[in-house]
Amino acid sequence: MIAGANGAGKTNLLEALSLLAPGQGMRRVPFAEIPRVSGDGGFAVAARVHTLNGAADIGTGLLPGATRKPRGDDDTDSANTRGRIVRIDGVAQSGSGVLADYLEIVWVTPAMDGLFTGPASERRRFLDRLILCFDPGYRTIAGRFERAMTSRNRLLSDGVRDNAQLSSFERIMAETGIAVAAARLEAVSAMAAVVARRKARDPESAFPWSDFKLEGRIEDDIASMPAVEAEDAYARVLRDMRERDRGAGRTLDGPHRSDLAVGHGPKAMPARLCSTGEQKALLLGLVLAHAELLTERQEGAAPVLLLDEITAHLDEHRRAALFDEILHLKAQAWMTGTDKTAFDALAGKARFWAVDEAKVVPL
Repeated sequence: MIAGANGAGKTNLLEALSLLAPGQGMRRVPFAEIPRVSGDGGFAVAARVHTLNGAADIGTGLLPGATRKPRGDDDTDSANTRGRIVRIDGVAQSGSGVLADYLEIVWVTPAMDGLFTGPASERRRFLDRLILCFDPGYRTIAGRFERAMTSRNRLLSDGVRDNAQLSSFERIMAETGIAVAAARLEAVSAMAAVVARRKARDPESAFPWSDFKLEGRIEDDIASMPAVEAEDAYARVLRDMRERDRGAGRTLDGPHRSDLAVGHGPKAMPARLCSTGEQKALLLGLVLAHAELLTERQEGAAPVLLLDEITAHLDEHRRAALFDEILHLKAQAWMTGTDKTAFDALAGKARFWAVDEAKVVPL
């Protein structure tokens, strides 16, 4: 547990740990914005991790003076990894995707408190992070879809009407778009099974069970026809809707428009209509279910949990229940908060540190 005043640097510590997973870390900022303002532009994060295959030294960072442009989550290709260094046991790697072979990290941040009331893009991103934890290849497929869609949008905005050029990108979008939707549906199904087991095990849990469904045209097609037919159907939609998309300035059909609808199971109420405390409990229920799923798929090795300002909006009963869940998972959890007393139930069961002016000291 890490205590400290606002601005002391607690979140920075968790963000540093999150960079040991593939992608941009829990704050999703360009890497050039991570180094200390008064520093030389570089940073490094390293750790010794103990995996099912033994111990390994992993690390990542930027060289001094390196710059980096903002972008999406996919940073596995050479054009997007400029400046960033990833090393495993001292050996340089070609991208951050390899980190998934050594460390699984799941996080909850205050920004995620609006998951159920915010735009659909936030829920898609949440789901995609879940998928990446047990399917690192998903990043490549999703990246190919995004690049093909960007190219199609550019052709449409430039007034290009060449069928061959447009069709080539639309075929890639159809193949990868169906694969993205199928991976999401599989993840939702796996999560639903874990949630059902958690409900049966503890029907009165402080973290109520949730029902959730992936909504979108592509998902409906996959449920009603073979994947090959769904690809052809999506390709036809893209072809037939070119002029509409040209006018809109973007592609209006595809997995980038799907939404994850979440409901409060016991109350049979959409999550977006629940109270702030109920939404936080639902979010934690989903995250704990995901951590349980990862633990099962990794032969009992639980992921690392990064829980920033986690006790906000949680009453004493739910705080105690959260701590019990973490202990049950046997997960390594890093939790931050401004009020140390909110973690008193962990006395004798956890280590306590304080952060003051970017310095960490034991309590």
